[in-house]
Amino acid sequence: MKIINEIKFTMPSLSVNEGAARAVVSSFLIQADPTVEELSDIRTAVSEAVTNAVVHAYRGSKGVIELTVRLLPDRVIYIRVKDKGCGITDIKQAMEPLFTTAPEEERSGLGFSVMESFMDKLTVRSAAGKGTSVTMRKKLKSHGD
Repeated sequence: MKIINEIKFTMPSLSVNEGAARAVVSSFLIQADPTVEELSDIRTAVSEAVTNAVVHAYRGSKGVIELTVRLLPDRVIYIRVKDKGCGITDIKQAMEPLFTTAPEEERSGLGFSVMESFMDKLTVRSAAGKGTSVTMRKKLKSHGD
């Protein structure tokens, strides 16, 4: 995979860092000149992925979340949010709308559905006790589209 540009960012698994993740992604992607709608969609997907790591991966304990953003040829954006938390034992079930592992916190269970709706491709890889990697891709519109 040819990478035009890339940024990597690590942060503690604190909910206040969701905003920092959105800001980092927005600042980095400005060079690709996305539309306001595209940038909003990407920011929302990143926020959901980071929230999942904060709430579910570390379950109240502290850990590190790694965020990687790449600009690829043909205006494709690649984003990976990775944690080393508890992992997901059943990815298919976790991706079902309304499923949550934290119902006591009044979670909606729509995080993966939101990510899928705003991005072109979503891949989730996980291993129990080792963590989860959420990879998203979105092709930005050409300026003539």
